Amino acid sequence: MINSYAGRDDAAVAIAGARAGADVVRTLYGRRLSRVDKGAGDFATAADVEAEEAILGVIRAARPDDAVLGEEGGQRGAADTVRRWLVDPLCGTLNYAVGNMLVAVNVALRGGPAAVADPFSGEVFFTDGETAWVRRDGADDAPLTPTPATRLVDVNLDPPFPSAPGFRAVDLLAHPGFIERFRPRVVSTTLALAWVAAGRRAAYVTDGGDLSGSVHFAAGIALCRAAGCVVTGIDGAPTGEAGRGLVVAADEDTHGLLMTMMRGRG
Repeated sequence: MINSYAGRDDAAVAIAGARAGADVVRTLYGRRLSRVDKGAGDFATAADVEAEEAILGVIRAARPDDAVLGEEGGQRGAADTVRRWLVDPLCGTLNYAVGNMLVAVNVALRGGPAAVADPFSGEVFFTDGETAWVRRDGADDAPLTPTPATRLVDVNLDPPFPSAPGFRAVDLLAHPGFIERFRPRVVSTTLALAWVAAGRRAAYVTDGGDLSGSVHFAAGIALCRAAGCVVTGIDGAPTGEAGRGLVVAADEDTHGLLMTMMRGRG
């Protein structure tokens, strides 16, 4: 189901890494875990650290010459290497720490294959860089098919808010046009990006800088692009070094509606 040999091979590494991290996250769920304070109310748990080590073990075994940028461990390997894996071992740590299962494990080869694992549903969303699929135990891989039919839009309300006051995500939720056409959701994990690709969300919106190379967002962006979603910054420009935040929509109409509301012309 994955087209190229190279893409299939790297996608297999991404899937195996995401699954290894998800196994750790699931196993440690509900336990009292030590924490590492990151400041500004953010922290990592022992599950974040152990899941990242499990993912690194998979990548090192399969791709020993590749570099890795991890959420917890930082840069490993040569910083100027062409092949760099971006790893977020537990996206949704604040959810996880209070017993909420809305979390994701993100593994992406920058510019190539990627995987997003849901530790508790057992699903792995993945792409070879060209097509996007979901894998469930005991079932054939199914293609990801975006659709705006749910009318559910996830909006990330976590600080910081670098585009304020020009754009504030909370203002979008109060826009009359948004209320008329959509229903908001706030899950605080990039699992929501996989849901857009899978047709479970109509769109996802977050502020920020360039998220295309972020350990948090790279895997979800790769999935959504391969699935055929519309992916831009909050200003409508392509994501990249000069990018601002992220708007991912199931189709052009949904994307256009959201951009109009965000620009205040609803």
